[in-house]
Amino acid sequence: MSDAEKGALKLSPYLNVQDASAAIEFYCSVFAATERYRLVDPNDGRIGHAELQFGDETMMISDEYPDFGATGPLSFGGSPVKLHLSVEDVEQVFERAIENGAVEIRSVKTQFHGSRSGVLTDPFGHVWHLETKIEDVSPDDMQRRWNAASSG
Repeated sequence: MSDAEKGALKLSPYLNVQDASAAIEFYCSVFAATERYRLVDPNDGRIGHAELQFGDETMMISDEYPDFGATGPLSFGGSPVKLHLSVEDVEQVFERAIENGAVEIRSVKTQFHGSRSGVLTDPFGHVWHLETKIEDVSPDDMQRRWNAASSG
């Protein structure tokens, strides 16, 4: 792969949900995303495509379109894909998410890898790992800490 190709390489999640309009509101109010734009299906009012900005990253979202294979996790019992979001104050964002209908999977606590983090499922079935970095930890130290935590 050339350097030019590497420089153009970008990965953006694309979520399908039931009620994309409500999901956009949730992500903007809870996670401080910014809606860039949305395209509304003129036939039935569903959101066919929208883009949200999370810092420097873009996430795309749409309502479900089962005829195109676009279904959300609530339609088939969950998603194996998890989203990871770094935030300035994990406790505050986590609590705000719970207050707005998210369900706690794992409470916020200090982790061996140098972050305070917790895991929740949003009201649309997507799982989010929320974290605030509290210290820089080398991969070797992470492994040592993980080993120590796992052996006791």
